[in-house]
Amino acid sequence: MTLSHADLDALFAQRHSCRAFRPDPVPRATIENIIATARRVPSWCNAQPWQVTLTSGDETDRFRVALRAEAESTAPNPDMEWPKRYTGIYQDRRRACGFQLYDAVGIEKGDRAGSARQMMRNFDLFDAPHCAIISSPADLGPYGAMDCGGFVTAFTLAAQAQGVASIAQAAVASYGPFLHRYFGIPEDRLILCAISFGRADPDNPANAFRTDRADLAEIVDWRGEA
Repeated sequence: MTLSHADLDALFAQRHSCRAFRPDPVPRATIENIIATARRVPSWCNAQPWQVTLTSGDETDRFRVALRAEAESTAPNPDMEWPKRYTGIYQDRRRACGFQLYDAVGIEKGDRAGSARQMMRNFDLFDAPHCAIISSPADLGPYGAMDCGGFVTAFTLAAQAQGVASIAQAAVASYGPFLHRYFGIPEDRLILCAISFGRADPDNPANAFRTDRADLAEIVDWRGEA
């Protein structure tokens, strides 16, 4: 059976960054199906560099508590350097997303305490019942990270197809040394991001908005006639 473009486009449109989850866990078989699908993405020389450290149940709760404590007491120290800056349209898009979130949850412009509290929700994993930590061999550098980006995209889409909400979180990966210690992830791997996932809480206002996407004219430099 061939998947139609309309079906694929609808799946992409349904996926969103979930910022409030219900506590009920996702069955192990469903998680295995999600990962089995995500692993089909292309990778440089078929290296398939992604490794997934995945928590469920009490393990997620213990990790959530430890991560929050780390974030409250320690400065961020990511394995991979953060962007140097956001400028121009990239800064505009970043701000628009932030303002949409703050409007949805009732944080007024200039309320730094409110925005800080919302930021800290990252380290509660937005109450998700599961968290996946994605890492890549340091020796593969940006190429391994790029391949893992494809895996993260595929994971979130495969999850959506199973009715499972998700959010990719760079904020969690900003505490690299802690994650290496906590999970015993080898130092020769770069921790790239986390994916918190579970069933969305549809009544939470944090899930009430959707971000826009740039028009094709903004992102495509056409050369020649198709």
